[in-house]
Amino acid sequence: MTRTRYAVALLALSLSLAGVAGCSPAPAVDGSRVPASAGASGASASTLPVEGDLDVRVEVVASGLEHPWDLGFLPDGRVLVTERPGRLKLLSSAEPGASVTQVEADLADVGARGEGGLMGLLVQPDFASSRAFLTCRTHDVGGSLRDIRIVRWQLAADGSAATRLGDVLTGLPVASGGRHSGCRMAIDDTGALLVGTGDTAVGSIPQDRTSLGGKVLRVSLQTGEGLADNPFATSADANERRVLSYGHRNIQGITVDAEGEVITAEHGPSFDDEVNQIRAGGNYGWDPSRGGEQTAYDESVSMTDIARFPDAVPARWTSGETTQAICAVAVLGGDAWPGLDGALVVTALKGAKLLVLPRRDGEVTAVKVPPQSNGPFGRLRAARVGPDGALYVSTSNGSDDQVLRITPAT
Repeated sequence: MTRTRYAVALLALSLSLAGVAGCSPAPAVDGSRVPASAGASGASASTLPVEGDLDVRVEVVASGLEHPWDLGFLPDGRVLVTERPGRLKLLSSAEPGASVTQVEADLADVGARGEGGLMGLLVQPDFASSRAFLTCRTHDVGGSLRDIRIVRWQLAADGSAATRLGDVLTGLPVASGGRHSGCRMAIDDTGALLVGTGDTAVGSIPQDRTSLGGKVLRVSLQTGEGLADNPFATSADANERRVLSYGHRNIQGITVDAEGEVITAEHGPSFDDEVNQIRAGGNYGWDPSRGGEQTAYDESVSMTDIARFPDAVPARWTSGETTQAICAVAVLGGDAWPGLDGALVVTALKGAKLLVLPRRDGEVTAVKVPPQSNGPFGRLRAARVGPDGALYVSTSNGSDDQVLRITPAT
């Protein structure tokens, strides 16, 4: 978002986001509706069946990887890759048949447990001069997970090693088994660092603005501190000053579109994976504590509980009665994707497919599933658009995982 749009969003928040609950419902992947268990508190999902085939060409860039979690493109054409068990790899190029080498780095304190480990990767915009990049990881101390933190690194000129420069942000909550760890990063159009986080399966965290879990954070890329134009910038609590939006379950993808809008992809429980467009200060309505009434993690509640939170921001798209376990989200654009400029593409882990969501005026208008991506590569995790406009996706099967290059079929 631009600073102007932040001001507009904050004004809307001060007016209690009047009329949000009456926005048009979010379309579902399978033409289904929100399950009955969500009841009247659920934001309903309208029918939107999968449209025809979208043919694509899939090429294998590299293989032999283990749970490649995220990708980062370097100015010289090489590609950095994080592997969840706690390794950094460097691809010689983004072309099919690229070679893979290990980047030596001190990653001994990465706690690779459950959904946690070495996760999000962000190449800094000034990489050409600084050679700096960020990783997001679960942090292990003495065999126990301490927190989730963002670390800054500097890559050697030859790519053989990375030196740890220091922590950018620490103290993100973590579950002992790594559940709902988040944690992907992006840069917005003001240069701020955005971080999507998970709620660590603790019911009180999503609605607690002093916790960094279950949130979209917006912080300084240099210091990790909250920014002066954030929605809760005047709070006495440093964590709340970092919050851009709250009430999230487990954000697995975050990106910024050509209009500067922040888009996230989020895991639902057994229903309603969500793609959201982020409003500054917005509450996205996930509250498994039921307002503090439940000490357990109640996953039967709606992903967007508009009965408890009438001003909760509805999703732009949901998966309806099923879950695809969606992961990363990217924005297609330019001449590389004719007719799909501005479309969202979402990877699915359980669903083992790509979901392409064309948009008009920010609204999702269709769901397209390229048949070439539907099943043969298994679980799909990372999604990044490369400098060439092609879509790059990673598999996450745990054995001989791949980085794929995807372009429209011609």
